[in-house]
Amino acid sequence: MCGISGIFGEGPKRPRLDAMVACQQHRGPDASGVYASPDGVAGLSNNRLSIIDLSDRGRQPMSDSTGRYWIVLNGEIYNYLELRKQLSEHYAFRTGTDTEVLLAAYERWGEACLNRLIGMFAFAIWDEHTQTLFAARDRFGVKPLYYSQLPSGELAIASEIKALHAIGIRREPDPIMWATYLTYGLYDHSERTFWSDVKALAPGHALHWRDGSFQIQQWYDLAEQSGAALDTRPEREVMEEYRALLDESVRLRFRSDVPIGINLSGGLDSSILLGLVHSVQGAESQVSAFTFVTGDKRYDELHAVEQMLRRTRHPHHVCRLAPEEVADLALKVQSYQDEPFGGLPTLAYSKIFERARELGVVVLLDGQGHDEQWAGYDYYAAQLNGIQQGTMQPASGPVQGSHTRATRPECLIPEFRALADPFFAPSPFPDGLRNIQYRDTRYTKIPRALRFNDRISMMHGIELREPFMDHRLFELAFRQPEDRKILNGTHKLLLRKIAQHMLPATIVEPGKRPLQTPQREWLRGPLMGWAEACIERLVTEFGDGWIDTKSLRKHWQKFLEGREDNSFYIWQWVNLAIVAQTINEAPAALTINMLT
Repeated sequence: MCGISGIFGEGPKRPRLDAMVACQQHRGPDASGVYASPDGVAGLSNNRLSIIDLSDRGRQPMSDSTGRYWIVLNGEIYNYLELRKQLSEHYAFRTGTDTEVLLAAYERWGEACLNRLIGMFAFAIWDEHTQTLFAARDRFGVKPLYYSQLPSGELAIASEIKALHAIGIRREPDPIMWATYLTYGLYDHSERTFWSDVKALAPGHALHWRDGSFQIQQWYDLAEQSGAALDTRPEREVMEEYRALLDESVRLRFRSDVPIGINLSGGLDSSILLGLVHSVQGAESQVSAFTFVTGDKRYDELHAVEQMLRRTRHPHHVCRLAPEEVADLALKVQSYQDEPFGGLPTLAYSKIFERARELGVVVLLDGQGHDEQWAGYDYYAAQLNGIQQGTMQPASGPVQGSHTRATRPECLIPEFRALADPFFAPSPFPDGLRNIQYRDTRYTKIPRALRFNDRISMMHGIELREPFMDHRLFELAFRQPEDRKILNGTHKLLLRKIAQHMLPATIVEPGKRPLQTPQREWLRGPLMGWAEACIERLVTEFGDGWIDTKSLRKHWQKFLEGREDNSFYIWQWVNLAIVAQTINEAPAALTINMLT
């Protein structure tokens, strides 16, 4: 796990590369390195969080033995040992790292090596002979990669947006992205970021650069790989295959030369993850478990966690988020996120990573991905029984467990609201359920969650591994018919059947709990004064160009009176005010810039 960066094209490299390294030090506190090509055309830099082969041999940028290829890698190639065995007769390995295995795989198979990788990754490889750059991002975008074309014609890439701003790229907000976010609740669904001059390389895409020009192409698509045909094999056969993949996925993610822990919420997915840890490591496993709480029994799942851990030897660490911490912590977290984030759950997550790092646990496993595979969210039930009827509607940021709209576009000035870019997700499958699952996996739920998780873990120098984000699990689950996912009101049906042999019945049977933190209650209660101050700041700084002040105050009052069952749009407003605190330009000037 690392932070990577690079600059390609004519121009001085070293001072700017050093600036990007300094900006991303939190991503790799163990070491850093810079490579500038002799002719000055290319430069690569790296911040290292040492996970595999902790020796100096594992430092990046790393070259092959001839000096032709140079690589920087962020992430992990989990099947690197299997690949290394295949490549050993063609390549003389000098390190024990997965980075060198990836470099050898690229030398041997070229860009086709991507299809052999099991992992989370964003990497860049510079070829000194052909003067070309090849960069790629993993199938689901677990690891980030941003790019920008400079006025000089150079191309700059980095793991985080702030590293691009650090070398002089304008910190100019993208008005279309902001309007789209506030109107539809969408973010991380396209190459757009919240900053005009910075783009995100999309999940499953690769970038080629040579002599001042670059191209981007898709190398992986879940819909294409899973196919339209449904799996008609007996249920037992599917369950056996899926369970075997689960075991292998967890086993691969225990490859580490540093301590590993597990995030344990008490819900079905993290409980399955704990059961798989026992399957892989045995009943004597002493992997540390971490759980966040808020002190609100309506949302905390500590009782379920304790039930899971009753007969195990796992050290358990409870990490509490208190209301009085939120204001300062939100500002700090925003400075690492660069873009709007997901509210109190992200802050609570931060407490886990902070505690893990204090205890020397450098890698944590997490249970992201099963809801999208097995239709775990409540709104999936509306997509049963074939193709969705009615007029196609633009995608929006869905809120689990809510019966009211996620956003309040009527609180925006009409001219600003008109800038919003409606997004219509592709429908590659013949049935409505899989199309919504695909939307959530590729464009809405998964991308934003992965971004939040990457930044909040790296904020504390922690590598987060998500075994259920293995592409083989997604492809198999996406081939399953509807009645293996939702039946008679029960979601994630086949997954629950698999879990019956691993978990207490009380964990397997309940439906999905929609909320993890009392964000709604805190914003109406102990955080009301802070939230109101943020909203007033919003009115002062953006009221002339973005915000319909009268409408916003009306909806804020309705929220305070308890007439709304979600707080997503309130958090949007609060978050925008927090973003304004983290930018260097005067907020009033930003408002004008966004509308011009």
